[in-house]
Amino acid sequence: MLNVLAGPQLHAAESPASPFPARLVLKRVFDVVVTALALLVALPLLLILMAAICLESPGNPIYVQERLGLNGKRFGMLKLRSMVPDAEQHQAELEHLNEALPPLFKVRNDPRVTKVGRILRITSLDELPQLINVLKGEMSIVGPRPRRPHEFAIADPQVTRRLTVKPGLAGLWQVSGRATLNFDEALALDLQYVENWSFWLDLKLIARTLWVVLTFHGAY
Repeated sequence: MLNVLAGPQLHAAESPASPFPARLVLKRVFDVVVTALALLVALPLLLILMAAICLESPGNPIYVQERLGLNGKRFGMLKLRSMVPDAEQHQAELEHLNEALPPLFKVRNDPRVTKVGRILRITSLDELPQLINVLKGEMSIVGPRPRRPHEFAIADPQVTRRLTVKPGLAGLWQVSGRATLNFDEALALDLQYVENWSFWLDLKLIARTLWVVLTFHGAY
């Protein structure tokens, strides 16, 4: 398992799914308060970005993609659309350019990405609408990144332990390589988070994630 936690090695602690209601309540209250404030501040920027997306290419500026949430429950994860509206219909044409191992699909200079979309991806601003997912209780501010259902079809059954916590906006994957990680590395980080979760770890990861996002590390 990857050792990416700064400082002394953490010992396994109760995960957010463990039977400690007070800790779960604290995490949820923190999510709601911080997300509500963030949405209030980010709303003008969100509206400007949505307008820019629509001006460059017609279609809904918000993209909804099915992801796996807590205990494997499916939900629609929101993102600002960074590709042309019919992008998924053309993925098969680009399979030969895939730079990641299955089940992931990553192309550094994906021709489907729009000019506005490229800026959104590098700055991670395409993920702003996921604040709504957090408010709805489908995601948390910190946790494993939500995966698409087909990505777990070939995974070892033991990794379903990562589904015992809500997926998050920030997490170990963002401070450990983001788009440069392969599937197995990402899963290892997810499990490391589950086994070592604490409220202080969440605060630490938020701070480190903000730095990574501001420096555009590992994003494309």
